[in-house]
Amino acid sequence: MPIGGQAVIEGVMLQDGPKVVLAVRTSEGAVAVEPLPTRFSLPRLERIPFARGPLKLVQMLALGWAALRRSAELAHPEDAPASRWENLAIILFVVVFLVGGFMLLPAYLTGLIGIGNRILFNLVEGGVRVVFFLCYLGAISFLPDIRRVFQYHGAEHKVVHAYEEGEASVPDARGRSPIHPRCGTSFLLLFVVVAILVFSVVPTPNIWIRLVGRLLLLPVVAGLTYEILRFGSRHPRAWWLRPLLVPGLLLQRFTTREPSDDQIEVALAALRYVTDPASDRSASTTGE
Repeated sequence: MPIGGQAVIEGVMLQDGPKVVLAVRTSEGAVAVEPLPTRFSLPRLERIPFARGPLKLVQMLALGWAALRRSAELAHPEDAPASRWENLAIILFVVVFLVGGFMLLPAYLTGLIGIGNRILFNLVEGGVRVVFFLCYLGAISFLPDIRRVFQYHGAEHKVVHAYEEGEASVPDARGRSPIHPRCGTSFLLLFVVVAILVFSVVPTPNIWIRLVGRLLLLPVVAGLTYEILRFGSRHPRAWWLRPLLVPGLLLQRFTTREPSDDQIEVALAALRYVTDPASDRSASTTGE
């Protein structure tokens, strides 16, 4: 199974099958390496095509949220941890923002234009959704903390590239690309493209039925998107997939930045742990 992961606060999270590890640069300058438990597993469902896509998405979101929370505690232990109700409020806000801002609002705004052609309507709606997403990424990229997360995102991709090519050192990773075809950013943009096609099966002109249809079809979109990316990772030379995958690779230029050597060191610490068969379940901390 290929290694994947995500950038977190002052570090990266990497996963290789059931083994998940978090590596974070602490305020003292050390690198804290800590294994994380997988959130939940349904092996039988994970083997069913199209059904495993929505499950993988939920697993990814749950694990990513846990990694972000823990990375904040490791990087800034002096800050008081959020309470359970505060975390619930944040999760609710994120869900409302994502579903409302990126799924329902574009459909509603496009409906106000009064486009009669169903295909044209879905193309315009998808374009509005892409514009919203790009504006959002462009706006948050100016925040210093987000920029550092984007640098760790680049470090994660560089060390995975180096590992896949048989290397695992700072000089080896430094020369690799910060863009990787299995990145979740590619999933997001491909999700939008697939949504344009899937949502066209809801022909009703009623805006509210159309919005409810969008919500009900989200698992279908997630399932199709996952299978396309999965096939693409196994057949990278498939010419007919490239038009679908290239936009996601271009979008990573928004979500990755060139990392510093000390950020690459953090990503390498996670890589060494997750690829070491002898690594145990205990946390460790290394110095500069």
